[in-house]
Amino acid sequence: MERIRVAAIQYYIRPVQSFEQFRDQVTGLVGTAKDYQCHLAVFPEYFTTQLLTLGDTRRPMPEQVRLLAKQAPAFLEMMGALARQHRMYILAGSIPVAGDGKGVVHNDSYFFSPTGRCGLQGKLHMTRFETEEWDVSPRQRLRVFETDFGRVAITICYDVEFPELARVAAQRGAHILIVPSCTDDRQSFLRVRYCAHARAIENQMYVIQSPTVGSLPTVPAVSLNYGQAAILTPSDYPFARDGILAEGVVNQEMMIVGELNLKTIRDSRKSGTVLPLRDSKRTAEVAASLEVVKL
Repeated sequence: MERIRVAAIQYYIRPVQSFEQFRDQVTGLVGTAKDYQCHLAVFPEYFTTQLLTLGDTRRPMPEQVRLLAKQAPAFLEMMGALARQHRMYILAGSIPVAGDGKGVVHNDSYFFSPTGRCGLQGKLHMTRFETEEWDVSPRQRLRVFETDFGRVAITICYDVEFPELARVAAQRGAHILIVPSCTDDRQSFLRVRYCAHARAIENQMYVIQSPTVGSLPTVPAVSLNYGQAAILTPSDYPFARDGILAEGVVNQEMMIVGELNLKTIRDSRKSGTVLPLRDSKRTAEVAASLEVVKL
């Protein structure tokens, strides 16, 4: 596939009264993406925290997060069914998932194919609130996913601030990087956004960022959300003027849709104005010979 249409969802998290109400919101958004003939729909990190409002939000957060992890099977069944029904790829944001060992929980993102099969990318670097307040543990492995439109990598929110991850994925053939995010204020959001755009330029790849917006006033760490969905490109003549193919209105409930030309990515990696991905091979050589000079 040379061209694909993608949807990045600015997901408005709000209190819900039942799992069915959450399901209806998600189902409507996937249906809208299909109506716009999208091949891929991207949901944000921790948009599933909406389900915390089904329980007692006064309980300690580590307990709430582990109760949310018990919703993972129903959530995954729902997302797989939507992928099969609409014959599209869905990046299902992220949800806490129980790991090996008593009380261990990870922040996991599931990538569904049109057949309903899925692959897992866990978050690899925890933010302070995840470690100190939620007691969430990192995963250990970065993956690249084979799709009908080429290879795709996922860096969950804070992970995009570590350029080595996107670089190795690009070196292994990834043309698209997906960044589901959840940030509470403008500074946090911009850290992710600026890094996401840097990854697009450094690696000559498309980057799709999908954030949470809205609020859950009674749930710490997601009581506020600040976000703006974006589809970002390299900065070169064949691409969007500012390296922004599409972006949302800050903090509004919405979906952005853009069409990715994958041939343009392949061509830019061979004959772009600059070739940062190719030339990055020299970086390792230079870094290995670092010299400290005393003045």
